[in-house]
Amino acid sequence: MSKILWACWDGGGNLPPSLGIGRALRDRGHSVVFAGRPEMVGRVRAAGLGARELTQAYALIDRFAWHPLARVFGYLGSPAVGDELVSVVRAEAPDVVAIDAMFGAALGAAPQFNAPTAVVVHTFVRRMYDAWKGNLMRQSDGRAQSGFAKLPPIEELWGARDLVHANTLAELDAPPAKTPLANLGHGAPVLLEESRAVMPRLPWPESDPAPLVLLSFSTVLEQRSPAMLQRALDALGTLPVHVVATTGDVVDPADLTAPPNAAVLRYASHDALMPRAALVVTHGGHGTAMRALRHGLPMVLTPALADDQPFVGAAVQEWGAGRALGKDPAADEIATAARAVLENPACRDAAKRLAPLLADVDGAAAAAAAIERLAPSVKTKARNRTGAR
Repeated sequence: MSKILWACWDGGGNLPPSLGIGRALRDRGHSVVFAGRPEMVGRVRAAGLGARELTQAYALIDRFAWHPLARVFGYLGSPAVGDELVSVVRAEAPDVVAIDAMFGAALGAAPQFNAPTAVVVHTFVRRMYDAWKGNLMRQSDGRAQSGFAKLPPIEELWGARDLVHANTLAELDAPPAKTPLANLGHGAPVLLEESRAVMPRLPWPESDPAPLVLLSFSTVLEQRSPAMLQRALDALGTLPVHVVATTGDVVDPADLTAPPNAAVLRYASHDALMPRAALVVTHGGHGTAMRALRHGLPMVLTPALADDQPFVGAAVQEWGAGRALGKDPAADEIATAARAVLENPACRDAAKRLAPLLADVDGAAAAAAAIERLAPSVKTKARNRTGAR
């Protein structure tokens, strides 16, 4: 058994797949402890995994007060967080440290961990390598503007680690020449759901012929947009469909005005709803998009703040499986796009053609195996088996 420490960023599309991989590692007999900001702790423990709060998560937030996303950058890029992680690694003495790809403070401190390190990416790498470079560069520039040392470039932050593991299918990412990372490996999307996602009781019978549309935008606080949700509800309210909208913890359903054809819920199992659905309207997070494709569902995608959302939207449109809109589209734009996708069987056919690629993959198991192979004891066993042949 090995001990895995996970340096965690609990963004909306980051924590659920991280927990899925953590559970897969636990089921393989390993001890897993997540280290992250206070908001992370309860969700990790609810998943049955160990959690350690980083007490310095917001210690330097005043220095980042100039930034519109001060809590995000004040955590992700904080030198105090990096120093605390070094102390945590020394105290926990893990066999492997897994680091979220966006966690600049952890990536910057990684050379001091004295343990094998894996960078875990929950979306495309090759398709958006320049965007990843830009994300980490913005964190670096933010540190400098706050009076701290800059971070090294991505070629060092990622390229010097033992592994960069992308939780996406290699055949859906761009060609290898797009990414100069010798340590890059691909697995598959991690599409496990948290326990709070359950099948809701819908107000319409299963026999109702009206198409069901699933509306789900980001559930990370920094991308909270009640106005965007309301516009999407207003748009879908004009169509002959039923709508299930999920808001997570970031928008109270009571703050929205649901049209007569919509049910607005905090949580609902997307895997349970998608077999009944005809369309997904989403910001284009990688997880939601891959889940929709696994169910053969076309999409309307409108990006929010996450770097990967425009790339996911562009890819879905490139594959013919939906329509990508710009940021903050008007209600009539959303209604027009939704109607066009629903009325165009080619979009559903394209989504169904991609579904077999995702049908039998286990991204959590693939990532767990890749991380596990970095553990010294596993490496030794592998060498012994090879030498015995």
